[in-house]
Amino acid sequence: MDPRRHIGFALVVAILAAAGVSCEEKAEPEKAPVLTAVSTSLDASAGSIFLSVSAGGDWTISLDFGRETAWGSVSPSSGSGDRNSVIFSYDENGGKEDRSAAITLSSAGGESVLTLVQKGHSSPSVSGYDIAPVAWLELPRTNSGDGLVWFAHDMQGGDYFTQKGGRNWSFEYDPSSRLSRWVAYPLNKALIGSGSRTNAWGFDPLLPIEQQQSIVSGAYGTGHSRGHQIPSADRLTYAANVSTFFATNMTPQDYNFNGGIWADLETRVRGYATQSDTLYVVTGCVIDSASGTLTDRAGQPVRIPSAYFKALLRYMPGSTVGYGGYLACGFYLPHSASIANGKCTDYILSVEELERKTGFTFFVNLPAKVGAATADKIKSETPVSWWK
Repeated sequence: MDPRRHIGFALVVAILAAAGVSCEEKAEPEKAPVLTAVSTSLDASAGSIFLSVSAGGDWTISLDFGRETAWGSVSPSSGSGDRNSVIFSYDENGGKEDRSAAITLSSAGGESVLTLVQKGHSSPSVSGYDIAPVAWLELPRTNSGDGLVWFAHDMQGGDYFTQKGGRNWSFEYDPSSRLSRWVAYPLNKALIGSGSRTNAWGFDPLLPIEQQQSIVSGAYGTGHSRGHQIPSADRLTYAANVSTFFATNMTPQDYNFNGGIWADLETRVRGYATQSDTLYVVTGCVIDSASGTLTDRAGQPVRIPSAYFKALLRYMPGSTVGYGGYLACGFYLPHSASIANGKCTDYILSVEELERKTGFTFFVNLPAKVGAATADKIKSETPVSWWK
């Protein structure tokens, strides 16, 4: 090398070094932290909720309750990398006013602040939708102010509206009885999928644990099974099957009823689905003056349904039965061990008659598809032989 060029190169390096400029590439910026929760609204009762941390390195969590005395705690308060099992535990809010906590996740990449609001005792106890914000064909009518609250799961078992992981099942929850009055979902071969029963009994992440039945560790212990509304066998892919074991999907069913006529009806419904483009299913329970009460594993009262029902809407383009490819029927079964060995088809009826028995309006979005007059015909038709 020409000595003069060598001296010139060395001079440039020396100048850059003196100016604090490195010849090396700059390090990648630290990953920005993100703190999330399934819900930012907490019930007035004491409880806990899972927080999810996304961070590229070490992190810490701090709490700010404003002028309020500290009413919650977080565990763990520090860690490294992503973590989905951080628990925020909170005390009962004995006042009438809502209160809030600012939870700050700090790491080398910055800060993420999540604000949780705990309701006062004068506020509604369950947060959800009064009226379903979608026009899915399986949905019954939902009404604002009736004390029932609507939720929807995606195929991963989380909130459909935040995760958008594909429509799975939705339910209308009655906090006073700790039951879902109905569960609704589409069904066909693809949605059933493949896999096996997980038996992953757990609490529903869409509601605070204390608002649900405590049956995760075992059944009711009174001759009643943990009866599924959407059957485990209707969702066989792993995450979707796990969601069918959430407490919000369970009702106390007589052991013999659950394993007899009810299981037969569930199998029959899957058979209908495999012969359809899509079968829209509503499964529900009846709570009335004939309903009894038992206690769950935590000693909380849970109503015992007096009857169970299914409303079914089949869609099969080009079908020679029904109207425009649509065909419907209902089933209404008294909740009794005396019919456990009976035939479920003895309890078949029109959807219109099922509406009179239950008080629900089924397939409320069907008129928008086929017109009001045709929808009335579909719902009022005596079930044809295809169902039998």
